[in-house]
Amino acid sequence: MTTTPDGGTPFLDEEMQRLLAQFQTDTRELEELRDGLNDLRGRGEAANGQVTAEVLPSGALSGLRIDPRAMRLGSDALAEAVLAAANAAAADLTARMAGMMTDGLTPFADEVRRFSQD
Repeated sequence: MTTTPDGGTPFLDEEMQRLLAQFQTDTRELEELRDGLNDLRGRGEAANGQVTAEVLPSGALSGLRIDPRAMRLGSDALAEAVLAAANAAAADLTARMAGMMTDGLTPFADEVRRFSQD
């Protein structure tokens, strides 16, 4: 048990110390989740793999690869393939983020439920 500097009444009992330690652990886990989400990329393809796209969590397109064979598609079909690949990449990113959020936040939701039942 921790006491005041003058040896008086304890200001942090054992339960408070436990809660503080748990909070620090939880904060670290949330920081790791945030970092993982920031590093996440979504990937998608179209035109039988001739067009591939990559998107960032912000939604920005971070990569686009167009196979030279895709140039034979014509401008309209190529534009549609680029959009389809970007949309597939966004959907992939959304699914990955949802999985990470579920896995990362479930322990906290369980703790809130436990705490509210006490």
